[in-house]
This record gives sequence, C-alpha cells and structure tokens, in this order.
Amino acid sequence: MATSNAHDLHIVPLGAGDLIDRAVRLYRLHLFTLMRIAAPPVMVSAVGWVMVTIGYRRIMSEPDTAGVVLDVFLMLAGGCVVVAGHLFNLIVMGGASRNLVAHLLWNEPVLARTTYAAVRSRFWSLLGASILVMIWLWISSMAGTFAVYIVIFLMGTLLFVLGLLGQGAPAWMTIIVVVCGCITGVAVFLWSFFFLAGKVAYVPQAMLVEGKGVFDSVGRSFSLARGNVRRLMAMTLFIVFVTYSTLMILVIPLGWYGYLNGIDLWNASQWPVWYAIAYSILEPVSSIMLAPVWMLGMSLMYVDERVRHEGYDIELMASQKLPPMPEINVLSPLAPALSAEPGRGSRPPLGFSGSTLGLR
Repeated sequence: MATSNAHDLHIVPLGAGDLIDRAVRLYRLHLFTLMRIAAPPVMVSAVGWVMVTIGYRRIMSEPDTAGVVLDVFLMLAGGCVVVAGHLFNLIVMGGASRNLVAHLLWNEPVLARTTYAAVRSRFWSLLGASILVMIWLWISSMAGTFAVYIVIFLMGTLLFVLGLLGQGAPAWMTIIVVVCGCITGVAVFLWSFFFLAGKVAYVPQAMLVEGKGVFDSVGRSFSLARGNVRRLMAMTLFIVFVTYSTLMILVIPLGWYGYLNGIDLWNASQWPVWYAIAYSILEPVSSIMLAPVWMLGMSLMYVDERVRHEGYDIELMASQKLPPMPEINVLSPLAPALSAEPGRGSRPPLGFSGSTLGLR
C-alpha cells in the first residue's frame, strides 16, 4: 500500500475518512482565522433567532390584537433574517473556497480579508447561486420525504397482508417489520437527499475558483458530482454530530445555572426571556466553531473530485518541478486551476512548495 507524508502529492482518490481528517487538521492550523470567517453569517442567523424568540415569548401575553400582529411580523422578520444568514453562509463559503484552494494549491495564507474580498468581487452572482442552491436543497428534501412515504406505504401494506394471512400478526413480527421499515426509511431518505443535494455541492467553488457564471457553475457542479453520495453523507453526518455535541457542552452549564435559579427546564413557556434568548443563540454559537470544518471539507471534496476526474494534481506537480509558465493566452480544456482575480494573476509564487490535499 502506498504511503504519503505531509509533502507528498495524493494521486490516489481520498475517502471520507481521509477528507474529514485533513479538514480537521487544517481547522486546527487556522482555527481563529476560520472562526472569524464563519462568524458574520452565523451572527446574522443568531439575530434572527433572537427576534423569533422575542416574538414567540411576547405573543403569549399580548392583551390586544394589534400586539399579536406585531409579534407575528417580528417572528416572520426573524425567520427571514435566519434564512438570510444561511444564504450569507453559502456566499461566504464561496469566498472561503477560493482562499482555501489557493492555500492547498500554492500555500497562500488563509486570511479573513482575502475571503471577504473574494465575496465582494462576486457578491450578486454568489447570492443568485446560493438562492438556486437553497431551492434545490428544498426540492431534494421533498424528494427524500416522498421516498419515505413510499417506504411507509409498503410497510403498512406488508402489515395488512400479514394480518389477513395470519388473522393478526404476532407482536414480535409487527415490531420487526416496524423497526426494519424505520431503518429503511431513514436510509432511503438520506440516500435520496444526498444523491440530489450532492449535485449542487460545488457551485460556490466552481464560481470563485473557476470564474464561472451562475448557471455555468451549476452545470459544472452537476458534472463533477459523480459518486460523491457516501463521502458527502459522511462529511455532513460528522459535522452534525460534532455540532450537536458542542451544543450539548454549551447547554449543560446553562441548564445547571437555570436550575439553580429555580427555572423549570421542561416547561419552555415559563422560561424567563433572558434564558430563552440565551438558549436560542447557543446553536449559532456552536456553529461558529464547526462551520469552518464544513467549508474546509467541501473545498477538499471539490479538489479531490478534480483530482479524480481531471488530474488536477498535475498543475501542482508542474509548478513544483518546472519554472513559471510564460504569460500566453491558453486556457485549460477542462477548467482553470484557479481563475485570475481582478488585478491579480493566477500563478503560484516563485519558489512555492505545497501539497494538494496534504498538510505542511
């Protein structure tokens, strides 16, 4: 089996475990920079959740209809701010992907100002692409839900047939059918959702790294996303598990403090406003710590897809072994390694040494 160190090119495709490992290692190297990059969109979402919480708390005690209407509008506005925060997160992911790919390719520094400069350069295109991505994710979730309904229908039909054949199925058989049906339903939902959602996984990267337009980047993502269901699912489940583990670490001290102050933790309608607001912003706070891992993971997956399908690592090998290429108007027949920014070239610095998907 081939081995590699931090300076080797990873010619062979990387599995989900390798991608997660490299994302975590890169996260450790650039912890505070990545948290600064992830903080603004997460804070926007946190403001939205605070608005929703205040509106929900006030609506229970409003004495007149006008107050109820204002609280409803406050909750709707808060929901819009939350959605805007998620859109902003997708936009920032695009800017971060360019900075991270340049770091992986040419060992350029990972900086918050570089990320947001890339975001500003193509903000409206990123906004349009992010809206398309969110619509596609909603369609993917609907398709997964429909697949689950089919599983439930088949499970109910099987129980009905067993009941007719055996004049009532034994309890143990019913339990087995229900458990197997639930496991199958979850598996079908996950596979259906990630199969469709994975098609738009690389839209921000295609836009910022390759310089494509909105619809071209969607088409480019569709062409790259072949066989990425298991790796995307593993990456997502890892991020979800770690995020909620971090959330529990934050919730427990808050819960103990509330319990010691006489708050009924099991009756949310009786919580004081300060406690409800503190509880509502814990998830966004935990997202600040883990969202960078998601950004890194998706950028690594994008690079790995191009290594698998296009020999993307040859670009790095040539830049390591050969002098800089002359400035000629020749484009890659597939896609540029890194499109030129306004006022900048797309060449690695002289004397650079890095490693695709590896770490120094």
